Amino acid sequence: MINIKDLSKVIKQVADEKGLDPERVVEAIESALAAAYKKEYGKKGEIIKCKLDLKSGTISFYQIKTVVDENIVYFDEENKKEDLVKFNSEKHILIEEAKKIKSDVVIGEELIFNLPTKEDFGRIAAQVAKQTILQKMREIEQDTILKEWKDKEGSIVSGIIQRFDRGNIYVDLGKAIGIVFPNDSIPGEHYQAGDRMRFLVLAVQKETNYPGIVLSRSHPDFIKKLFEMEVPEITEGIVEIKAIAREPGSRTKIAVASKVEGIDPVGSLVGPRGTRVMVVTNELGLEKIDIIEWSDDPAKFIANSLSPAKITSVEILPKRSAKILVPEDQLSLAIGKGGQNVRLAAKLTNWKMDVRSITRPEEVQEGGVAEAPEIIEENER
Repeated sequence: MINIKDLSKVIKQVADEKGLDPERVVEAIESALAAAYKKEYGKKGEIIKCKLDLKSGTISFYQIKTVVDENIVYFDEENKKEDLVKFNSEKHILIEEAKKIKSDVVIGEELIFNLPTKEDFGRIAAQVAKQTILQKMREIEQDTILKEWKDKEGSIVSGIIQRFDRGNIYVDLGKAIGIVFPNDSIPGEHYQAGDRMRFLVLAVQKETNYPGIVLSRSHPDFIKKLFEMEVPEITEGIVEIKAIAREPGSRTKIAVASKVEGIDPVGSLVGPRGTRVMVVTNELGLEKIDIIEWSDDPAKFIANSLSPAKITSVEILPKRSAKILVPEDQLSLAIGKGGQNVRLAAKLTNWKMDVRSITRPEEVQEGGVAEAPEIIEENER
């Protein structure tokens, strides 16, 4: 027998623990009991519903039948038509019969037929009820989490490293669990269970074998959001981050612009005595950050992007490419170790770059040529 009063307590407890809507928990239990009832006492095709009344402590079951006529259904295979549905007496009722029950009934209306209350379910039926409740509860919990976290996409959150599995990092976010896939962690960064860290909420998704909250520390927007938290001028709309190029764990270039005359955008991000940029770099470990000023003038922007190297000249060429000449003593700095500086500059500006020495302008330098990512994509299409 089902003790509705005890069930009511369980519903409240589950709803409070999971932060769920009690009404949705009741709906899950009603669905489970209806499935169990049909498994034990129902017939094929029947549509059975259950109603719990927690106040009165009663439980009722009923069958639903849809009102039809000969223009909607067929009765045997000889009269089968593709646009008609086969008549099933367990879920259909002809309008002539329906009018005997309700005189003003119309085609398509659903009629409710009370069923005998059966509280003593068999073992199989009880198992069906249990499985359905668990499934529904998972769905409700997932929907609740997704609804709560959907608005947090693109924001920074704090969580505790919980465990590791197949390269994935699971993070305790309070009432939810997030996941950091291998590509979203910072190369060379060490993670230990129990550590509290900050993450970018990269995506909130449904229908997945993994937790639906995808987190990242390697995405360029992670750095963008960190600066937004530290620099009031960004949140006030005075300074804007125009572009970011990042090689996580190693180096990042950020292009910034001021919307108000007299405001130094680079200085705003650096902060007094470097305090603001220091907060961000401390979060990232050993990753270096170059902050450069954005310019609508391509030659100037390209020259700025190759900072900290000093540029002699920038020659703008067709197909969004540029030839950059630098003093001999600035060549290695402009190109960077393994071509990293020019590679990030090309990514930041979206210009193909060819860095050469002013004393040897005809000589192509190893690592000195970098393609722009968007141009590569266009050529591959």
